Amino acid sequence: MGALEMALTDKEVKAAKPAQKPYKLADGGGLHLLVTPAGGRLWRLKYRVAGREKQLAFGAYPDVSLADAREARDKAKAALRRGTDPGLMKRLGPAPEETFEAVARAWHERTKSTWTARHAEDVLTSLERLVFPKIGPIRVSDLGAPEVLAVLRAIEQNNGGETANRIRQRMSAVFVSAIAHGIAQTDPAAIVKGAMAPVIRGRMPAVTSLNDARDVLAKVEALPAHPVTKWAHRFLALTLVRPDNVNGARWDEINMTDPHQLVWEIPAARMKMKTSHVVPLTPAAKAVLEAVRPLTGKSPFVFPNSRFAHRPMSENALNYACQRAGLGGVHVPHGWRATFSSIMNELRPTDADAIERILAHASKDAVRAAYNRAEYMQRRAELLQEWANLLLAEAPAAVALLEGPRRTLKRAA
Repeated sequence: MGALEMALTDKEVKAAKPAQKPYKLADGGGLHLLVTPAGGRLWRLKYRVAGREKQLAFGAYPDVSLADAREARDKAKAALRRGTDPGLMKRLGPAPEETFEAVARAWHERTKSTWTARHAEDVLTSLERLVFPKIGPIRVSDLGAPEVLAVLRAIEQNNGGETANRIRQRMSAVFVSAIAHGIAQTDPAAIVKGAMAPVIRGRMPAVTSLNDARDVLAKVEALPAHPVTKWAHRFLALTLVRPDNVNGARWDEINMTDPHQLVWEIPAARMKMKTSHVVPLTPAAKAVLEAVRPLTGKSPFVFPNSRFAHRPMSENALNYACQRAGLGGVHVPHGWRATFSSIMNELRPTDADAIERILAHASKDAVRAAYNRAEYMQRRAELLQEWANLLLAEAPAAVALLEGPRRTLKRAA
């Protein structure tokens, strides 16, 4: 019987009379009126979480009308679509500062001064994207291992084990903060660690031949994806910095004062070795900047977040693009550095020092490191130009990526 045929009317609800045994009047979507022998008319919702049947109470008629019950059912269904147990949502009390999101934001505010600004932004953005939509409104003390594991399983599936493990650590820090403030008793994020897929650490996968490098670039640029993501990936492949440097690249870091050489000056605070790094930008890299500027020029970031222009691109955006391009276990964004090193050291073995400087690898000899920094800029620019010519020999112009297929974003329920 269809949902419309099963729907109750106000008249039927009002006329429901008690019987010797409890009975139900179904309204559809799991919502029903439970009529008790004592004459109670109670709204109940039957639903399933992880294959287990559960029931949620919405109150008694006539205090809760048929329209109110249906609205409560629809909200509960929306929570289920987001992966949240509406039974936990129902248990929220009058203390919004004790929700997971509130506790997490307070923890972040207290802790961010110990991080770089970029890392602080990444931490909060990752929670906002991957955790708060699922469990943010739930009282932190009501969350247990099953709810936390469900969030992390989804992250493992959609974003990979590395990201899930990183998020688990951040969630654990939130729970520890809640325990310290007396609003939680346990850290379920620590409990579920052993139930997560193991993270195999080692060298990051990277292709090592020129043909494979061109193939990686072509596969990512053929994706249905936002053009800013594709431009960021190409810019990464041309500049050979670490992915987080590209994710957080700012327009005010691009120095256009030298008419002979466009350079990107990455401040020490954004470098792994805490030493500033100057990247000579080839005409191909400049073409990426010229292509992206009409879209992002009003943002402080060259490659901003697709939803929030005042924030940098998500730390996972490029990794996810490579995964969707079928490159899982073959090549990751960070792998471009190994690809460049392998190919160019074979082609230009006498330029090993300049290649190391392109990769911002500092010499252990301070005097030698200073010499390299001073003397290799011109050669670094020449090697980067040679690399761009090799890599982009079969690639379309940067501006053409604007016309490629785009990914349709799913709207939140």
